[in-house]
Amino acid sequence: MIDIKPSNTLARLSLTYKVLFTGFLLVIGVGLMMAGAQIMLTHGQADGKPGVSVNDIVYSYYGNRSGSKLESMLNGAMKAMAPDEVRFELIQWARDEAPEKEWKSKIEPLFQKHCDSCHNAEATIPDFTKLSNVKKVAEVDQGASIATLTRVSHIHLFGISFIFLFVGWIFGMAEYDLRWKIILVATPFVFLLVDVMSWWLTKYYPVFAWFTMIGGFGYSVASTVMIFTSLMQMWLPRPMWWPKQTEHEPS
Repeated sequence: MIDIKPSNTLARLSLTYKVLFTGFLLVIGVGLMMAGAQIMLTHGQADGKPGVSVNDIVYSYYGNRSGSKLESMLNGAMKAMAPDEVRFELIQWARDEAPEKEWKSKIEPLFQKHCDSCHNAEATIPDFTKLSNVKKVAEVDQGASIATLTRVSHIHLFGISFIFLFVGWIFGMAEYDLRWKIILVATPFVFLLVDVMSWWLTKYYPVFAWFTMIGGFGYSVASTVMIFTSLMQMWLPRPMWWPKQTEHEPS
């Protein structure tokens, strides 16, 4: 790895490293946009309305205690997967406490037609070919389970922190005010912890859903600033991003 020295700034890197870092930053940037799109298409539809709201976060982690998980999904992210009359039948069945006597004759064929192509034994999502699994989601929606929160938390903390490490390492060679550089490098890690901790708090106290939105917004903004600053300093002429020439090298 390159030693980070005052004379070794992004603008002075060799073409090889500029191409390497640019490729990494562009892929990470696109990845962040895809992550945002994925959130819009999953959590963002939890309340059945477009866009991410506090209610989406509450329904995802605390749950919609007024109905079942099945009902929340059919009115939210899975709304487009079945026509209205089918969703109505499934929701009514769940509200009637999912009677087994209606499973074979009435409900199972609807699941086979509209749900089982994705929700099957070979998928990583719940297997709806079995009544026992369907009855679990037909119960009152308690939000994300402890097992799910544990799995998603460790994936995010390990995986995303490595992304922030390399983005921050590249940005560390930018010519930037030292105080703001330190703040920007630290911000994604702080807000990632806020984000993940808020999932667990929201599971029990829905008011903490605000912190989930704040956490995601905070590390997204900091990462965007670091990525764009790094790309600008590697490829644009110095006067375009450092108009004030000084006698000493920036930190």
